[in-house]
Amino acid sequence: MPLTPLDIHNKEFSRRLRGYDEDQVNEFLDQVIKDYEGLIRENKEYQNQLLALQEKLDHFANIEETLSKTIIVAQEAADEVKNNAKKEAQLIVKEAEKNADRIINESLTKSRKVSLEVDELKKQASIYRARFRTLIEAQLDMLKSEHWDSLEQAESDVRVSLENSEVY
Repeated sequence: MPLTPLDIHNKEFSRRLRGYDEDQVNEFLDQVIKDYEGLIRENKEYQNQLLALQEKLDHFANIEETLSKTIIVAQEAADEVKNNAKKEAQLIVKEAEKNADRIINESLTKSRKVSLEVDELKKQASIYRARFRTLIEAQLDMLKSEHWDSLEQAESDVRVSLENSEVY
């Protein structure tokens, strides 16, 4: 067990005939007591500082652990967000491809329908031209026929007879 300043102060020495000077010994002991008390105080201060530093170290270790866990959680969350974004992007691309395929199919269907309508209109126009040509040729044939001349003669005869009947 270590000595305390009080132990040093209360220490009594036995006396002998040619012993040490009591005043010198007491002064020396007083100096030792002061120095020892100073060392004890300094030791206590160091112990208090050590405790405070240990508390700070523990505090920072806790902060470090919390930050480390937070970083891990943040990284996991970032990875999850990244994976979700990739999945969503893939879904968007698939949906866009489906829409593109649908639009292309609709366009092809409309194109085929329009093509069929154009073909039908060409057939109808061809039929119309043929009928119209036939009608015109028939009319020309009629104009070229002898019956037309007889109609013109009959028409002249009717005019002459009308003119004659008006004269009377």
